[in-house]
Amino acid sequence: MPRTVPSRVVEFIQTAIPKGETTQGFVSMNMIDAPLLSGTLALVDQIPDELLTMDGPTYASLVLGKEHIKDILETWRNNLNAGRQKQPFSFSPGTNPLAIIRNALVICPDESPAPSTSELAFIADADLRMNLRNDVGAINRALCNGEWKAATVLAGSAIEALLLWALQQQQPAVRSTAIGPLVANGTLVGPPPSDLESWNLHQYTEVAASLNIVKPNTAAQVRLAKTFRNLIHPGRAQRLAEKCDRATALSAVAGVDHVVRDLSQR
Repeated sequence: MPRTVPSRVVEFIQTAIPKGETTQGFVSMNMIDAPLLSGTLALVDQIPDELLTMDGPTYASLVLGKEHIKDILETWRNNLNAGRQKQPFSFSPGTNPLAIIRNALVICPDESPAPSTSELAFIADADLRMNLRNDVGAINRALCNGEWKAATVLAGSAIEALLLWALQQQQPAVRSTAIGPLVANGTLVGPPPSDLESWNLHQYTEVAASLNIVKPNTAAQVRLAKTFRNLIHPGRAQRLAEKCDRATALSAVAGVDHVVRDLSQR
């Protein structure tokens, strides 16, 4: 099932309201009809709680708008059961329950980390911290939804971003002290590019482990995540007869959690 986000519900409401507009400037719920009203309620209920970022009064208006629609639908059902016509409901453009719900949702984001997502307080850059938290939130949602490939791949990318940040906090000379021995012992086939952002996950992992930025067990978990993320390449998946599944996703996400733990303790 596609993920329902506030902007999609706002778009749905925007298409519904014109159906009920009259020449007098009022909006008739009867012209919008029951399926569109009940459909709006269903869509709103599918929005993840972490995306409903609004103050108390706005949230109260959202709840009241939903309850008003439920009351309209219940009244209509009672009318039909009693053999009567549907009772008319008309509102001014800004006071109808659909508009109230729309106005509450229009201020909400379509992407936000889940409440359980790590704060990543060790990252001082607010924009980067929020971007990474959104990524980790997306990983957790993919995991909860059984989207194993997405969780595996996103986790590998998040680990890369976290290790890149951690290595950027080190002076180039410090990184060089780790690179030389790693090349000498064959862990790295050669010196990584001078541009740190051009490194791959293997290079980030081994240099970070050598500098004790991450613990040995974390490095081992990240190496697993790297291996599983490589399964996105069809040729490799075919050769190894493997594919992303719950096990690969859990291992990759564990790699993220290990890295976040280590960086939080520094």
